[in-house]
Formats: sequence, structure tokens, C-alpha cells
Amino acid sequence: MYMKSKRHPIAQQGFTLIELMVVMVILGILATMIVPRIMDRPEEARRTKAAIDIQALEQALKLYKLDNGRYPTTEQGLQALVEPPAVGKLAKRWRKGGYLDKKKVPKDPWDNDFIYISPGLHSDFDLMSYGADGEPGGEGNDADINNWELK
Repeated sequence: MYMKSKRHPIAQQGFTLIELMVVMVILGILATMIVPRIMDRPEEARRTKAAIDIQALEQALKLYKLDNGRYPTTEQGLQALVEPPAVGKLAKRWRKGGYLDKKKVPKDPWDNDFIYISPGLHSDFDLMSYGADGEPGGEGNDADINNWELK
């Protein structure tokens, strides 16, 4: 004897409105805990990039000194790393192509010029970014980033 089995229709599956509301509440709670932590990250990344740029400029300045026996003057500035100085004591063995890979002096992450002083108050030269506010001094994100304070 052969019996046909009855097929039962598959019950429709889905989420109820209450289940969706619970998920939305959980996501809202997570967002209020995580978003404030993430929002500070862009400014922290800018400060880190400024420190890395300062260290790269320091290395370029040291190469300049190796070739020319001295650092560029304040008047010659960082521009002496991308083109031979035209003022002050000229660089006799300036490296063809300059000392920076991109052939231009970078700006800090807030689109301001780095500050270069030679001779410096803290070492042979001082190199700094004034931070987010572009003004000397400041605290937090507005604090200066100085080459003599970097590790």
C-alpha cells in the first residue's frame, strides 16, 4: 500500500514589529556609546600625521646639512629643501632634485605652513605646527606639535 504524504505549507517567517523595535533600540544604545569615541579619531590622526611630517622634514634637513655643511637659515626656510636657496649663504652642493620626494614643501594637516627657525631655541633648528587653531600655544587639539618634543 502506498500512501501519499500531505505537504504542509511552510509557515511564513519574518520579524515582528516588536522584534524590529528591540533591534533599533540596541543599535541606538551602541551608537551613543561608540560614536563619541570615533569622532575624536580624525583630529588624533591629524596630530599623528603632523608629527610624522615633522620627522620627515627633520630627515630632509639633516641630508641638506650633510651636503652643505649647515642647515638652511630661517630666511631660506624649508623651501631650500626643494629649490636651491637664492638668499643668504648659498648652498654649494645642493642635491639635484632636492631633498623632498614630492618636490614641494608639505603643509600641516590643517593646511598651514610648518614653522621653521634656524638656529633654533631648542636645537640646531626648531620645526613646529601650531595645531588645529593655527596659533602658537593652545591645549588639546590646539596644542603645538614641536620637533624637540617628539620621540
